[in-house]
Amino acid sequence: MKKIQVAIDGPASAGKSTVAKIVAKKLHFIYCDTGAMYRSVTFAALKNHVKLDDDQALKELLKTIQIRFVPAEPEQRVFVNDEEVTQAIRTPEITNNVSLVSAQPSVRAELTKRQQEIAEAGGIVMDGRDIGTTVLPNAEVKIFLVASVHERAVRRFKENQIKGIDTPLDVLEKEIEERDYKDSHREISPLIQAKDAVLVDTTSLTIDQVVDKILEIIDQKTN
Repeated sequence: MKKIQVAIDGPASAGKSTVAKIVAKKLHFIYCDTGAMYRSVTFAALKNHVKLDDDQALKELLKTIQIRFVPAEPEQRVFVNDEEVTQAIRTPEITNNVSLVSAQPSVRAELTKRQQEIAEAGGIVMDGRDIGTTVLPNAEVKIFLVASVHERAVRRFKENQIKGIDTPLDVLEKEIEERDYKDSHREISPLIQAKDAVLVDTTSLTIDQVVDKILEIIDQKTN
């Protein structure tokens, strides 16, 4: 099919990354995990003792780091310069601090530029918080995934259990609610649904059902 841009947005744990990877694979498109890019900057900031709300310091830090994705199974690997951070960027410490880093203007400007360069040739599925509104405003297909706070907390809880992270469900619900508020109320590129995005509620759907729904939307939009 035509090498289009597919933008998938939504709040934390709505299923964006999971379904975006599968959709990209089925379409033989590139998958770009923008959330992993912001997490990587957060990881580098913490490692280098850079204040997470110091916009200028983060701008200087970004000049020294390259973020790379390397295809692999069952998930693609993420590198900051030569250090693999695939698992390190998924810890609760990173999860609870990434919203602060991603709210900094210099970070958003630089990563948006890098994301647009990756997507320039098309044939890409990109997920995040502001893909359809800011990063790829002209994307041919825009999806906005949502799910209830409880359902998203349950998903995160199950993921954490597999990784050996023991965070109580009620704590996860509170953290997700707080992250939703931060993401939707930040000054730069807040989390909002693009006017031309299709809303998909994943609360009661399986991963396969969500993927099928998105592929159906892509088919409708491109034919």
